[in-house]
Amino acid sequence: MLKVKEVAQLAGISVRTLHHYDEIGLLHPEEATESGYRLYSAKDLAALQQILFFRELGFPLKQIKSILQDPAYREAEALRLHREMLLEKRRRLDVLINNVEKTIQHAEGEMEMSDTERFEGFDSSSNPYEQEARERWGDKAVDGANEGAKGMTEQDQEAFNELYRRLAAVRHLQPESSEAQAAIGEWYRCLGQFGEYTPEMFRGLGQMYVDDERFTRNIDKFGEGLAVFMRDAMSVYADRAVKG
Repeated sequence: MLKVKEVAQLAGISVRTLHHYDEIGLLHPEEATESGYRLYSAKDLAALQQILFFRELGFPLKQIKSILQDPAYREAEALRLHREMLLEKRRRLDVLINNVEKTIQHAEGEMEMSDTERFEGFDSSSNPYEQEARERWGDKAVDGANEGAKGMTEQDQEAFNELYRRLAAVRHLQPESSEAQAAIGEWYRCLGQFGEYTPEMFRGLGQMYVDDERFTRNIDKFGEGLAVFMRDAMSVYADRAVKG
């Protein structure tokens, strides 16, 4: 059993962070000394490791708490998820590092670099299919999305790309799994920042990802079969939202 200061040193985080996790119910050690100090068991340390893995991959604390407290949560499955997502993150970083190295060589006159090579590793989630969206969901939803998109920053754009990568990393799981639903729920919330999407509109959008080969091609750049997986996960999410 370890005290909070010992755990903080072991994990490379602050005591304040552990206290915060305790306060929000994310990691609440059950054991305590007679003087009231929290004691962390091996089980608590395993849970903390999971939390830190999820944090490293950009998951918000609220979503991590939801995943860990889901009755369907399995540590082994989560570890496989972490591995897939970290490998995907490493792959993308390798592409960007290679781009930087080639750009340096190009700048120093050691090699020629094409315009295509210059932008390798940078992903775009822009949607050129506005007319289809208007026909399926109406002008109000699309106008709202366009209005929000005017204020989209590069950070917003990267957030969408990161979600694509996160979803690609879990596409081998069942669409109704807690991990898949947590990720697709984050996708729903991100879309909601730029327009109004009812559950049925969300379901319809997922279907369009598969029906329109241009959508499929753009989405599957992040992982083969991602568009189909997103459609299925979005349908499950919409069903659960409707049932309340």
